[in-house]
Amino acid sequence: MALTPSTMLPLGTKAPNFNLLDTVSEELKTFDDVRGKKGTLVIFICNHCPFVIHVNPELVRLANDYRATGFGFVAISSNDVENYPQDGPQQMQQVAFKNAYPFPYLYDPTQEVAKAYDAACTPDFYLFDSEDKLIYRGQLDDSRPKNGIPLTGRSIREAIDALEGNKEVSKNQKPSVGCGIKWKTA
Repeated sequence: MALTPSTMLPLGTKAPNFNLLDTVSEELKTFDDVRGKKGTLVIFICNHCPFVIHVNPELVRLANDYRATGFGFVAISSNDVENYPQDGPQQMQQVAFKNAYPFPYLYDPTQEVAKAYDAACTPDFYLFDSEDKLIYRGQLDDSRPKNGIPLTGRSIREAIDALEGNKEVSKNQKPSVGCGIKWKTA
């Protein structure tokens, strides 16, 4: 398991659109389908990454805390399922149900969406404002598997709270770290 940091897509980037299968509802979803009135958090995850498994409880709490206030949430898995079958759509659906994901869990079979977001690791987080402009990208918080730091979602929560309070989101943003996205080989 190689530790991979996020690539830190430039702030102000417009949210790339997508049209992907939601493994929970089995319907196609676009960015407009999942966007929130106040902002949208796009999260790249997968089923087997220990970093994602570690943050799953906070992802659920985060979405449950902020969806009612006008924020949209979506998770996307872009891993190569030929070489990592545990990340396939059926398994994604099982993981979503097991963790009670309160957001769509989309499958990116061509990996084009991950490339459009310049996603590098799982988990990788992108918070867009009400105009779909990137205002935060980076870590959930300082907690990592086995580092003993409590899981709070602090970094994302501070960004969402600033956005909700019409305050400037700090530009001092730490990259997320996790397992590298499993890219298909040519």
